[in-house]
Amino acid sequence: MAMPPSAFSRIIDNTPEWDDPWGQPRYYMGITARRIYAYCIDLVVVGLLMGMVFMGSIILGALTLGLLWPVLMLVMALTPIAYHTLTIAGPRAATLGMRAANIRVMSVGTNAFDDNGRPSLLQAAIQTVCFYASVALTCWLILAVALFNPRRRTVHDMLARTVVVNDPAQWGS
Repeated sequence: MAMPPSAFSRIIDNTPEWDDPWGQPRYYMGITARRIYAYCIDLVVVGLLMGMVFMGSIILGALTLGLLWPVLMLVMALTPIAYHTLTIAGPRAATLGMRAANIRVMSVGTNAFDDNGRPSLLQAAIQTVCFYASVALTCWLILAVALFNPRRRTVHDMLARTVVVNDPAQWGS
């Protein structure tokens, strides 16, 4: 029976602790339910943001006699993408819903040890755009991929080289 890799060997192999679902199960316990809970909260937050952008669009559109409405509609369409990208790439590496669910996004790519595993802005953008694109194309069916792998990664996580885990800050490490 093989022993789990030590912390020293993980650094040498360039594999972070949170990338080992068998050796570190605490990162993945209940993660699927927490992700669903977090996204429900994020739907409310994005809805509120969209409402504010919509009201601003109506006012600015009326003031410009409708000339800015096409641009403002584009801004409204980009609001959810900006929310998810900027919060995931932010210092806490989590959206407001993820913070409430005590989970965060961690990088498993080449910068996994940079910034305590926080994903880069590019990784966050890839994850967000791929999420919305895959859900639009498959009508939520693509998210079932998470049920068939030990790290509960979805396709957009794999493409962005990220993983969603229970927040290590809750253990003081």
